Amino acid sequence: MTTSPPFLLASDNASGVHPAVLRRLQAVNAAHAPGYGSDEHTRQAEQAFQAHFGDDASIFMVATGTACNVLALQAVTQSIDAVFCSDIAHLFVDECSAPEHAIGCKLIGLPALEGKVTPDALERALAFQQDPYHRNRAKVLSLSQGTEYGTLYSLDELRALTRLAHDRGLKVHLDGARLANAAAALGAPLRALTRDAGIDVVSFGGTKNGLMMAEAVIVFDAELAGRMPALRKQGMQLASKHRFLAAQYLAYFEDDLWLHNARHANRMAARLAARLAAIPGMELSAPTQINMVFARVPPDWVAPLQRLSRCNLWLPDTSELRFVTSFDTTEASIDAFADAAGALAA
Repeated sequence: MTTSPPFLLASDNASGVHPAVLRRLQAVNAAHAPGYGSDEHTRQAEQAFQAHFGDDASIFMVATGTACNVLALQAVTQSIDAVFCSDIAHLFVDECSAPEHAIGCKLIGLPALEGKVTPDALERALAFQQDPYHRNRAKVLSLSQGTEYGTLYSLDELRALTRLAHDRGLKVHLDGARLANAAAALGAPLRALTRDAGIDVVSFGGTKNGLMMAEAVIVFDAELAGRMPALRKQGMQLASKHRFLAAQYLAYFEDDLWLHNARHANRMAARLAARLAAIPGMELSAPTQINMVFARVPPDWVAPLQRLSRCNLWLPDTSELRFVTSFDTTEASIDAFADAAGALAA
């Protein structure tokens, strides 16, 4: 009988649920509570969010990252609008055109420098989009922090892009599926990377950092927030037993679990990167700034490495692999994988 390769470094979606989250879910399961977010657990979770993002931030919890991105963009766009994003952005490449299907807007991918949108690329795209008779109205800049290439915008880079976007009449959306990892790496509060940097609406992830299934749209504009209750319901993301979404975030923010999890995942990625960089024939292809490591390998190494751990073949043409660490990745598992990978070179 053959066994499947382990999912050790496949994705932070492949990890389990943090025990503290499971305990909180069990706790809120002990009694009945009002549905649809009118319960005390939801109120407390919203307060926990506001402690990190601002007292007037509006919070709308949902179950999936794609729904989170779609609803966040739907709050600020119409079908006539264009959304500019990196050409490797998750919402551009990996969401099956969900924003375009649900909203009717057009996604425009901008050439990315190590996953990051540059002001020059945005300026060129805006200049091309100016024909009001034939092209979608320029409306939103969407940024990922961290990026799909595991890189980070500095605070100065974020502020420069949001200033440019606002000067051109755009709203700014942040896909923060790994925002916790970015905050941990940059040593910055969540508010500094979002509201204070000029972001208008955030897709805040939790599933990749130890939650079971919980994401949240965070809106910093009262007028936009007023649209969200109806949009969430129409988008089929208003959970009836909403307290089970809220419970996950209560555990997440308690004692900074979100930060501890992210720091650990980042440390494991740094350890993996250092070990892989020392293997002859393996070349790191992007800076390791959060919990993702990218490496180019000889083509005949791809299959053996994927037998050691399932991992994403990021760019087949150059045999570039993506490895992702999680809150529950151990030093021993990193070292065992690196030792086995090193044997390929020997």
